[in-house]
Amino acid sequence: MRVHLKHVFPVLAGGLALVATVAVVSRVRASAPVQHPSTHDIAPRAAVALVERAPVANTLSVAGEFFPYQEVEIHAKVAGYIKKIPVDIGDRVHTGQTLAVLEIPELNAQVQGADASVRHSEQEITRARNEVARAQADHEALHAASDRLEKAAAARPGLVAQQEIDDSIAKDRASGAQVESAKAALAAAEQQLDVSRANRSQVSAVRDYSHITAPFDGVVTWRYADTGALVQAGTSNASAQPVVRLAQVRILRLRVPVPESLAAIIHQGSLADVTVQATKEQFTAKVARFTNALDRSTRTMQVEFDVPNAGHHLAPGMYADVVLQVQNKLNALTVPVQAVQRHNDEATVLVLDANNRIAVQPVELGIQEPSRVEVLSGLKEGDRVVVGDLSSYHAGEVVAPKPTRVADAQLSGSN
Repeated sequence: MRVHLKHVFPVLAGGLALVATVAVVSRVRASAPVQHPSTHDIAPRAAVALVERAPVANTLSVAGEFFPYQEVEIHAKVAGYIKKIPVDIGDRVHTGQTLAVLEIPELNAQVQGADASVRHSEQEITRARNEVARAQADHEALHAASDRLEKAAAARPGLVAQQEIDDSIAKDRASGAQVESAKAALAAAEQQLDVSRANRSQVSAVRDYSHITAPFDGVVTWRYADTGALVQAGTSNASAQPVVRLAQVRILRLRVPVPESLAAIIHQGSLADVTVQATKEQFTAKVARFTNALDRSTRTMQVEFDVPNAGHHLAPGMYADVVLQVQNKLNALTVPVQAVQRHNDEATVLVLDANNRIAVQPVELGIQEPSRVEVLSGLKEGDRVVVGDLSSYHAGEVVAPKPTRVADAQLSGSN
């Protein structure tokens, strides 16, 4: 086989060039410094926030309902027909204002009889007094005659018969008894007058019940009877229908249920932010009173706020959103809620040391808001804690911290 040199030389030349290239690349790589990955390239990133002081408040957001300060269904005290009822629903009335007038024919007759009985008793007293005066006059005359006979007999014994003297003495004593009897009759007549007057007062008071009046300033929220209707006495018939319903609305009770967990720390004067859904009003109210006992079915305690309503712009039955400030601290040590891990009754946070190494730190918590929670012990101001995805980290791990917005705000405020 014959090989031509013109084909061999190009192949050798290409091989030598490839060997030279490989040698140059090897020499360059051997002379270049070795690059080691940095800590930041291999450490996981972690969002961190500073432990800082901030105001916190333990609030309860709950729906409340407005109720009248007072509300009563007004009944008739005596049975009768509605003669006049000058009020209707929505009318504003004042204390003592007439709400309805009853017509009670038999009661008028009783009043007339009571008046007649009083007049008769007064006449009987006059007659008894006259009888006392007559008896006293007769007694004085008979007593004087008896006294004269006794003196004459004493002065001249035998001048006056003993029988005559005895008769005079007997008449004197009888007249004295008549005086006492007349006085007793007068006392009885006076007592009968007192009885008659008491009976008349009672009947007159019942007659006054025919005018049904308002016990307080308020609004008529319902009317149950019309003119001519027969109403029964509410005092003797438990099923008697009322005449009107009256509500005091110049002040309203805003009533809210507070759960058992917060009932123990409610006190008079606790503040709440109130937003009325219907009118869009917003105002601050104070706790006026609370039941201090739990409803067994709901395990809640009823808390009331007194809300002025002079303009009657609020109505019973309206709902309101109530944010009750149960606890409040202006300068509490706080961390974001996302920094806290809870297990049963224990709470922990992940704290970074100066070398960005994670340590698990138990903490004691206080007031909690939706975004922040108070730390009572376990941390100090300025500590860095991991926020969010806490299960991805473990104690002793080195991380690359990434300040959150809370931390950035703290740093900018300190510069």
